[in-house]
Amino acid sequence: MTTITVCTTCRTAEERDDRTLPPSGEAFLLAMKAACGDRLAVRGVSCLMGCEHGCNAAVSDHGKLTYVLGRFEGSAEDAAALAEFAGGHAASESGQVPFRQWPQGVKGHFIARVPPLD
Repeated sequence: MTTITVCTTCRTAEERDDRTLPPSGEAFLLAMKAACGDRLAVRGVSCLMGCEHGCNAAVSDHGKLTYVLGRFEGSAEDAAALAEFAGGHAASESGQVPFRQWPQGVKGHFIARVPPLD
């Protein structure tokens, strides 16, 4: 099953230096769960080590490409776009989603594409 892993300790660039605010990633995780419902698995992890690119998330599944995306604000719109992309990932045998099917809200947010392990 395609899984979206959201970094719960991520902070947006504007919030990075203010440790009195809760991490943006916590809200992004909640937004992702709301956007995905039961269609996709969503989980949180304490760090994806992409601090300069927060908010970060990874889209993965066994035997498929993994995509790491970042520079999200963590909004409901971001979550909806990422959920739509992850739906394409789930429907693809390899996990590759053709560019023409990318939602506008994920364009410019890709950090890495990781090949599956053999």
